[in-house]
Amino acid sequence: VGDWITVPKHGADGTVIEVSLNTVKVQNFDKTITTLPPYVLVKDSFQNWKGMVDSNGRRVKRHLNIDMSSVKFCSKEMIERFKKIDLLEDYITQKEQEIQSYNESNNIDTDLLVNGRHQTNLGVFREYITLYLQNNSRVNKNAGFLCMVRQLQPTEIGIPLELYFFSDTSSWVPYENLQSDVFDHVLAAVSEFDLRIFQSPTGHDFSKLN
Repeated sequence: VGDWITVPKHGADGTVIEVSLNTVKVQNFDKTITTLPPYVLVKDSFQNWKGMVDSNGRRVKRHLNIDMSSVKFCSKEMIERFKKIDLLEDYITQKEQEIQSYNESNNIDTDLLVNGRHQTNLGVFREYITLYLQNNSRVNKNAGFLCMVRQLQPTEIGIPLELYFFSDTSSWVPYENLQSDVFDHVLAAVSEFDLRIFQSPTGHDFSKLN
């Protein structure tokens, strides 16, 4: 009693309010009651969220799709612009020194950007999001709560860039607010890195066509 459980097969998603020999009653989040025979919880699989609730952290695992045609090597002008971003200043400086040292020690002709090592706008953006999450006071930074930004398998709708982190609370409303605030910021910041979010054309896009 008191556990939040999810039994998708039987439409239950809420708090257990009664357990007896004959029934298990679950009050769903829409305030309806689902009554289950106890054998259902033995015969079928179900999810118990108590571990998450007690941990004081709730996972965010969402991605956005980057338009692949907007990914490119960073020019010198872009590097100087990225250095002005507070979170990236140290990273850009250190990374450029590392790349320059590598290219020089291997006698690489860097006039052609495909030669040697160079930063990409997507790589810098990925690092920016990582630093942004690490510096967000509402992201759980305790041991065992992973925080990372990674690329998933590219598809016909772009490169999925996944944000994987935990909030510092398991309460639903603060969790959703944090998740929304993070993605609001990421979506607004993406254009600063000369990247585009992939989305299907809308009526507004077609209205611009002659």
